[in-house]
Amino acid sequence: MFWLKKSLDLPSADTALPGRAEALPTADVHFVNRHALKGPYPAGFETAVFALGCFWGAERKFWQQEGVWVTAVGYVAGLTPNPTYEEVCSGMTGHTEAVLVVFDPKVVSYEALLKLFFEAHDPTQGMRQGNDVGTQYRSGIYATSPAQREAAEVAKAAYEPLLKARGYGPVTTEIVDLGPFYFAEGYHQQYLAKNPNGYCGLGGTGVSCPIGVGVAAQ
Repeated sequence: MFWLKKSLDLPSADTALPGRAEALPTADVHFVNRHALKGPYPAGFETAVFALGCFWGAERKFWQQEGVWVTAVGYVAGLTPNPTYEEVCSGMTGHTEAVLVVFDPKVVSYEALLKLFFEAHDPTQGMRQGNDVGTQYRSGIYATSPAQREAAEVAKAAYEPLLKARGYGPVTTEIVDLGPFYFAEGYHQQYLAKNPNGYCGLGGTGVSCPIGVGVAAQ
């Protein structure tokens, strides 16, 4: 089966799988808090997107954060429209597994979410996270505004010397503007709430950095 092949090289537009025009079926509401996955979201709330390895464990980190309204898992930063999980795992779509985070900036700042992101995984591993190997496990921050992109670059610059001091390599987190976010299939949404003993796959570095406050100014 083609999706069992593991490639550490991203495909080109000529080699990427063709995908499909229609969106994949997914869940309507969050399994934990019953908020609508695709909105509409409350006025004044903001959206952030992160990739930090297997999205099952990554999503749980964020839905447990105070101030987060809803989370969803999906595929970003690739070439294939509306890819399936198997296609993403083949390495032939270019996507990484990501988490969409809708949050109230009056309760939790974007900087606090960046802190959670950097401390929940090892951002120095390139096309893998722990035992999970492949392009879909790469670390990434996908900015929804110029302010988010600037904050992400500042956070990366703050963590990198601390990680190097602990013997880690350079931070490989990609920081780019968000393109299409393709919601993953329904069974992936809030997977660890449905399967509490399921696989997580995340492991942090133990490095902490005071890049932002946990609660935004009221």
